[in-house]
Amino acid sequence: MSLPALPRIMIEPLVRMALLEDIGRAGDLTTDAIVPVGHRATTHIVARQRGTVAGLDLARLAFELIDPAIQMRIEHDDGAVVEPGAVIATLSGPARGILTAERVALNYLCRLSGIATATASVVTAIQDHKTKVVCTRKTTPGLRAIEKYAVRVGGGSNHRFGLDDAVLIKDNHVAIAGSVTEALKRAKNSVGHLVKIELEVDTLDQLREALDQGVDAVLLDNMTAEMLREAVVMVGGCAVTEASGRITPATASAIASTGVDLISIGWLTHSVGILDLGLDFQDQASA
Repeated sequence: MSLPALPRIMIEPLVRMALLEDIGRAGDLTTDAIVPVGHRATTHIVARQRGTVAGLDLARLAFELIDPAIQMRIEHDDGAVVEPGAVIATLSGPARGILTAERVALNYLCRLSGIATATASVVTAIQDHKTKVVCTRKTTPGLRAIEKYAVRVGGGSNHRFGLDDAVLIKDNHVAIAGSVTEALKRAKNSVGHLVKIELEVDTLDQLREALDQGVDAVLLDNMTAEMLREAVVMVGGCAVTEASGRITPATASAIASTGVDLISIGWLTHSVGILDLGLDFQDQASA
């Protein structure tokens, strides 16, 4: 089943903001000086690396907002795995608009495809296990919705979108409350019955205390594989188990083999590389 696209009302403000930032106060000085008003062109968005495509709707919108006459035909949809040289989309129309929107379109497309590609690499590494890959709130400010969308395109799942999604009690919360037990009691007394409560634990003693109080999920932070296995046995299916802490495609399989339900990875969105994509002009024509 294909992943539903993000609604235009969500992505249009992001694309408009980026275009306004780029064209500044005087527009595209270079293109306006060199390219005739009536010049038309056909261009391709081409993969330079192997990877998973994500962000085509944002790219299409960038071109459309600059010039509605630009047509973009999708050759490979979001979620497609492409090889170097693959044509992802074909653009045709006014050359000025294509060149002016090019960088914003590619910035979004390369960034989101990089996230999807990285996510897919971890998903593939743990495909023999029941464990799911989830992202975190370590996203680029203002881009959380689209970066989490890219994680889904890559086969991952989303953790909470914001502080109002669920309760996640971390070490600093426990330190202020005085104990795991007190932190859990305060949380349960504060939130509604539909709000899930997760607790971050560093030790098996903390986990034992959390299970005595009752909790919906436990974040098992920076634990060894041996500790994770013991933690999963201790939980016994009474709560969702989530492993976190410097997990890579190389280490993910061993962690998933412990039986944890989730692996959460911050670098999928906070420091992942782009997927190298380019815009190639194929033919040109005057009006």
